[in-house]
Amino acid sequence: MSKNAKIRDEARQVNARPPAVILCEPQLGENIGTAARAMANFGLVDLRIVNPRDGWPSEKARAAASRADHVIDNVQVFDSLEAAIADLTFVFATTARSREVPKPVRGPDEAAAKAVELGSKDLAVGYIFGRERWGLNNEEVALADEIVTLPVDPDFASLNIAQAVLVCAYEWRNTATQGALPFRLDEEEHPPATKDDVLRMFEHLEGALDRVTFFRPPERRPHMVRTLRNIFQKASLTDQEVRALRGVIAALEKRETRPPKRGDEEE
Repeated sequence: MSKNAKIRDEARQVNARPPAVILCEPQLGENIGTAARAMANFGLVDLRIVNPRDGWPSEKARAAASRADHVIDNVQVFDSLEAAIADLTFVFATTARSREVPKPVRGPDEAAAKAVELGSKDLAVGYIFGRERWGLNNEEVALADEIVTLPVDPDFASLNIAQAVLVCAYEWRNTATQGALPFRLDEEEHPPATKDDVLRMFEHLEGALDRVTFFRPPERRPHMVRTLRNIFQKASLTDQEVRALRGVIAALEKRETRPPKRGDEEE
């Protein structure tokens, strides 16, 4: 197994029960589909819908889900929010507005930590998302254990449902996998260059520049050399990159250094 294959397998390992996503009276099938796609991106599969305006199933939702068919195929539809959350142990209500309902208010990262903690004990957690036009009402928020709100600009706080689902799903997976990424640069295939190789490249470059009198005036040479070396040091060059740069320098050394005449430029 390659190193990247192992990394991908590690990124799939989630030891917490994924939360359910509950959409309360969504109006557009497209929004249901894009929410399903956001869920699938981060490993959530339990999508519940309360009284979708245009009914269910929805071909518009399936098309917008962009191949997240496993989420769409398992959608559950309910007549009430109470029925949709009945089997859950802990529920978050997402809202961008201050409420009169006295509940703890969490950011998406704090909510994710709580969801993962409960999910690791195989307890069922859910996030409720409200309608496109006005979100959740106070009675619906009252059914939740805590409120989740995102760190948005208070002057433009409204998010599309799928955007809100995406943020919460991302934070959950980032916490559940401890930030595991699906791939990284394989350092075994691209090892960093040794200092000896980098210094030899510097000497090669500086020698080529000396031959075309790049360092002018001569007394500025030490400062210009330091500047060039600092530029390349910031790049953390690999062995392959140093070889490529040496090849570029060698190719340029074979070019004619006489500046072209004006007529030649036009030709």
